[in-house]
Amino acid sequence: MTTFNDFGLHADINRALAAKDYTIPTPIQVQAIPPLMKGRDLCGIAQTGTGKTAGFSLPSIHHLLTYPHRATPRGCRMLVLAPTRELAAQIAQSCRDYGRFTKLSVSTVFGGVPINKQIRDLAKGVDILVATPGRLLDLIDQRALRLDDVEIFVLDEADQMMDMGFIHSLRRVAKLLPSRRQNLFFSATMPKEIAGLADQFLNDPVTVSVAPQATTAEKVRQQITFVEQKEKQALLHHVLKTEDIDRALIFTRTKHGADRVVRHLAGAGIQAYAIHGNKSQAQRTTALQAFRSGQVRLLVATDIAARGIDVSGVSHVINFEIPNVPEQYVHRIGRTARAGAEGIAISFVAPDEKAYLRDIERVTRTRAEPVKLPDGFSEMVRNLPKPAQPPRNTGGKGRDPQRQREDAQRQRDGGKPRGDRGPRHEAAPAADGQGQRKRRFRPRRGGVGAHKGAVTRVG
Repeated sequence: MTTFNDFGLHADINRALAAKDYTIPTPIQVQAIPPLMKGRDLCGIAQTGTGKTAGFSLPSIHHLLTYPHRATPRGCRMLVLAPTRELAAQIAQSCRDYGRFTKLSVSTVFGGVPINKQIRDLAKGVDILVATPGRLLDLIDQRALRLDDVEIFVLDEADQMMDMGFIHSLRRVAKLLPSRRQNLFFSATMPKEIAGLADQFLNDPVTVSVAPQATTAEKVRQQITFVEQKEKQALLHHVLKTEDIDRALIFTRTKHGADRVVRHLAGAGIQAYAIHGNKSQAQRTTALQAFRSGQVRLLVATDIAARGIDVSGVSHVINFEIPNVPEQYVHRIGRTARAGAEGIAISFVAPDEKAYLRDIERVTRTRAEPVKLPDGFSEMVRNLPKPAQPPRNTGGKGRDPQRQREDAQRQRDGGKPRGDRGPRHEAAPAADGQGQRKRRFRPRRGGVGAHKGAVTRVG
């Protein structure tokens, strides 16, 4: 059996792995680490939760330690691109963990937070930079970052990058990178468009694949219930009361749908948080920390915002709305049954979603167990509690205290007190994959520059 000690990794890396009690690598780590340590480019087909972050970060850190030198001012030696803030933060934390006994510096840059602190962090140069494409290009445009000294380039979740509309940003980044570099490309699926993108970045790559592209976890018990769309909230309340739930991820297709589910749960006295692109970064971080710690058992999420959520102990995945892309179903239910545990995936299917269900069954080659509506369901629908009112944001007295603290911190950092508004590049794709801009009319607020007709891009 292969162990991490067999790879010949730097002693400081092995020390960090031992501190985390990591001894046996996952299949993708076994396949990826040896060729990466030889400097080869790599194309990896792997889903979230397979251990690919360690698969690319361990040999990369080994390289940085084997050939030590200081990063140039406003430069980085290793660049990792991720589609969402949560995934970028998770990758950066993993790099810090694996490099904890080294002097390597790790920085993260993404939208939704003031850019000035990120500019200061990059001024002296960093060894490892994890970024989302939009904020990366903002920093480049402000001449706060240069990519001409990048030795290792990692593109993670390439299929999600495409879905979110980042293709033009990626092509621009490719032109800014030096020709001599090592390239690592990861995607859960590999359609022709993604393969074409890989060709732009990779040079004679080694290809590794872990699990077929559209298989569901063997230890996930899949159930479906056919129900009218307007009756799904009552069914959700019933499931939450009758199932033995440790932690549950509840998926919706839209951001407004996620908020609506949370308000209905709050009206019934059930605590839940929502995570999606319209939430400020502080709100998203708070929600994830509460979910990870077990303080909150329910997290309602859109597909793209859920990227990077790698939380142990998720006993249930509830598809309040099933996805219209079969691969997204695989991603969703794969967030339970981690590390050999068993999990349950429950899907609510409305009449207009049956076509989506057929596509999922055809791609995954599985059929979920049908579960009938509970006895007395009509009465449950009639007695459904009214949803809680959405929080008001008056812009002045009486504003949400958490938002006030966020705005005060932004002003101290030299940023604008508008937490939900990211930079122009980051904002272009909607955070749940719709890839569109929304026009909103906002009242003036404290001379910040919010005027009638101002375009706010969601991201």
